[in-house]
Amino acid sequence: MLTDKVESLRDEMVRAMVEMIKIEAISPEAGGKGEVKRAEFLEKWISDFGFDEIKRYDAEDPRAEGGVRPNIVATIYGKNRERSIWIISHMDTVPVGDISKWDTDPFDPVVKDGKIYGRGTEDNGQSLIASMYAAKAIIESGERPDYNYSVVFVADEETGSKYGIQHLVKLGLFKKDDLVVVPDHGVPEGNEIEIAEKSIYWVKVTTYGKQTHSSIPHTGINALRAGAKYLVEVDKELHERFSDENPIFGPPVSTFEPTRKEENQPNINAVPGEDVFYFDMRLIPEHNIDDVMELMNSVADRVSKETGAKVVPELFRGEQAPEPTPPDSEVVVRLKNAIEKVRGIKPKLVGIGGGTCAAYIRYEGIPAAVWSTIDETMHQANEYCKIDNLVNDAKVFALLGFSRMP
Repeated sequence: MLTDKVESLRDEMVRAMVEMIKIEAISPEAGGKGEVKRAEFLEKWISDFGFDEIKRYDAEDPRAEGGVRPNIVATIYGKNRERSIWIISHMDTVPVGDISKWDTDPFDPVVKDGKIYGRGTEDNGQSLIASMYAAKAIIESGERPDYNYSVVFVADEETGSKYGIQHLVKLGLFKKDDLVVVPDHGVPEGNEIEIAEKSIYWVKVTTYGKQTHSSIPHTGINALRAGAKYLVEVDKELHERFSDENPIFGPPVSTFEPTRKEENQPNINAVPGEDVFYFDMRLIPEHNIDDVMELMNSVADRVSKETGAKVVPELFRGEQAPEPTPPDSEVVVRLKNAIEKVRGIKPKLVGIGGGTCAAYIRYEGIPAAVWSTIDETMHQANEYCKIDNLVNDAKVFALLGFSRMP
C-alpha cells in the first residue's frame, strides 16, 4: 500500500527535517538573508528522488543573499497531464524571538519524545517535508497519479508572499481546473479543512498634537492622550457596530485588535506632539473596509474636536478576502476522503482569520483547501512538530493523487 511506503520513509523524513532546519531562511524584512541556501539544500536533497521535472522560479530581490527569493516546483507527470494537483508549502520562517525562552538552539534541531524541536519545524517545515516524501512514496510505488502531482516550496510567505506565491501566480503556473492544497493551517486533531479566510486590514492611526514641556502641559496638546481616547472609543464602537457572526470562522466575528505602538519621543519630560499606533483587523465577509473606515473617520472627527488634536486613521495595508472554496469542490472531496482513510476521522470545513498562500490561488478562481495536523506551536519559543503528524500528513498528501486509493 502507498501508506506503507510512506511509513517506510519515516526515519529519512526526520533526517531531512533536521538537516533543513539547520539552514536559516528568514526574510530580509525580518533581518535575515532569505531562502536561497535552504532552496539549494532542498534541490540537492530531492535531485535523486525521481521527479519528472524540477524547476526553480526565482524572484529578484537585491536585499536577499544571492539577489533572489527562490521558489521550487517538483513534478511527477500524471495520467492526465492537462490538470495538476499542487501542494504548496513555504521555506521561510519567522525570526527566533527571545532566545532566552528557548530550551534548545532554534537552528540545531533536537529530536526528543517523538518531536522535532526547532524554528520552522511546524511552520512550515512539517508540511514541506511531508509533501516531498509523499511524492517520493508515489514515485517509488510505480503508480502514476491521476493528474500531474507537484510539490511547491515558496519563499516569502511570512512577510507578504510578493516574492513567493504571488510571483508564481503572475507567471501563470496554475490553471482553473487544478487542485491546490496549502498545508499551512491545522489543529491537533487534524479535523479542520480551511476553505475560507477573513479579509485582513491594517489601519494606521496618527494623532497630531502640540509638543511642550510636561511641567506646563496646558501650553501643548498631548497627542498620546488624544490617541488613547480615540483608541478606547473607536474600539468600543467597532465591536458594537460590526458584531455579526459567521459560524464557519473561529472566532465567528470580525476582530479589531490594537497592536503596534510607535515610539513618540525619546524623553519622558515632554508632552508628545505626535503619536502613532495600529489596528490589525480581520473581517468576516459580512463586513467591508469602507464601512469600517467610515466609522473610524467619524470617531476621529469627534475626538479631534473634543481634544484639539487631529486624529487621522488611514488604511496601511490590506485586501478583501477572495471567495471561499466551494465545499463540494474536487480538492475538498479528495482531501476529506484521504484524511478519513488515514486518520479515521471526518473533517469539518472552517474559515480562519489568518492569511495563507491559498488566498492568492482563490483570487484566480481556483479552489484551494488548507489542511495539516499541528499542535499550533508556530511562531513560539520551543516550536516543534510531532513526528507522527509529519508521517501521517505525508500519507494524506500521497493519497490525494489518486481517486482510487492504492
